Amino acid sequence: MRRGKAKVVPIRGADEIALSREAGGLAARVLAMLTPHVQPGVSTEALDALCHDFIVNELRCVPTNVGYGGFPKTICTSLNHVVCHGIPSDKEVLKEGDILNVDVAVTTPQGWIGDTSRMYYVGQPGNQARRLVETTYEALLAGIRAVKPGATLGDVGHAIQSVAQRERFGVVRDYCGHGIGTVYHDEPQVLHYGTPGTGLVLEPGMIFTIEPMLNAGKAATRELSDGWTVITNDKSLSAQWEHMVVVTDTGHDVLTRWPEGTGSYPPI
Repeated sequence: MRRGKAKVVPIRGADEIALSREAGGLAARVLAMLTPHVQPGVSTEALDALCHDFIVNELRCVPTNVGYGGFPKTICTSLNHVVCHGIPSDKEVLKEGDILNVDVAVTTPQGWIGDTSRMYYVGQPGNQARRLVETTYEALLAGIRAVKPGATLGDVGHAIQSVAQRERFGVVRDYCGHGIGTVYHDEPQVLHYGTPGTGLVLEPGMIFTIEPMLNAGKAATRELSDGWTVITNDKSLSAQWEHMVVVTDTGHDVLTRWPEGTGSYPPI
């Protein structure tokens, strides 16, 4: 989500949280389905077609991204130095050593939206690429673990920023996490940097995404002429992970947990 002007933050009841959890779980299933298909020689257009068919025919949901603001595809495929909003193409073919972010959103028949993204390795990545992907995941977890009643969004952003700065990676500031429910991009805006104790005070029932984007080089980005694809200004590698979270009475819960577990990645 591109940063904008803040509005009122919805507070969700138990029934609404259950509907959001269902939507988030369905979105997570799409990315789990896709995992074995991310291989050298496969085009991002082919991955998009797989996700579209799975969402429509298996999940009986609507691909939220199709037509959203004019976006033409089901998933965003952000390869190597693409930060976010990459458009799948039959000309974009995966090769050994690539890193790929796939961002997907689904809308359930009840109108609730699930939104999540994850990184994939295409074969074996280089050392810097692996370190960037793993650090970005660590930053996501740090942000999630800062979520609890009485904490602030500044606490969340600071936790993410601290992990990135430790490894001297750039934190993208032009895009942020967002509230989500029956509206795709709602309030609050969740920055991935910040000062502890500042910003919105978190309350039980708030639902939002945390989706840090870290660059191996500097934080600056630029948008390509297609009006969607965002790349690192210095052509350095970029990585992103995204989960939906709800603030609970005692802390937080993740609504987009991977159905197959976290594998070699640390548990949430």
